[in-house]
Amino acid sequence: QVQLVESGGGLVQAGGSLRLSCAASRSIFSINAVGWYRQAPGKQRELVASITRGGRINYGDSAKGRFTISRDSAKDTVYLQMNSLEPEDTAVYYCNTYPISLSWGQGTQVTVSS
Repeated sequence: QVQLVESGGGLVQAGGSLRLSCAASRSIFSINAVGWYRQAPGKQRELVASITRGGRINYGDSAKGRFTISRDSAKDTVYLQMNSLEPEDTAVYYCNTYPISLSWGQGTQVTVSS
């Protein structure tokens, strides 16, 4: 079973940027689609963005216009570039297959201060 490990979170001021990484234990092309998800305190986990093996991209409403999902096949890594961050983006960010098929990892904490 493939494993996906998140990294890149941190503390950033509102308006700042972060790039999250999701490293796969085998070729990302062996996965039909990879998604970035997030869970804020007291809220349900939500899909932020996804990318299919064929390169089809989908964004959740919260990400449109600010976040960009991409991949580097040489590194078997999927990225989430987040710009114009807002305090409302504070959450633990996870990657998983899309639709979800793996156990959730530890995620990476993103905290946006106002």
